Amino acid sequence: MTRSDLVEELAARFSQLTHRDAETAVKTILDAVSDALVRGHRIEIRGFGSFSINRRPPRMGRNPRSGESVAIPEKRVPHFKPGKALREAVDARTEELLTTTRQKASQ
Repeated sequence: MTRSDLVEELAARFSQLTHRDAETAVKTILDAVSDALVRGHRIEIRGFGSFSINRRPPRMGRNPRSGESVAIPEKRVPHFKPGKALREAVDARTEELLTTTRQKASQ
């Protein structure tokens, strides 16, 4: 699902929102999440999951073309951990799809 798909879904579910309003809402939420992560905050959305920042320590890498060692600096990268409700929903839906696919294949 892309950002534009998310805007379309929001506009379709809430008919009182114009496409521009839905786009503004999605942009505002994503900007708020990004800004919080940049500041080093953790974001928790109950029933969905949490976003946090993981630190990757500096290390020595290797240039595959020349074989020479390259110093790779420390990085801070976003990390998403799905919540229990999301994990269970995905697992249940996956199981439904597999069961349906097996039934169609056996017919």
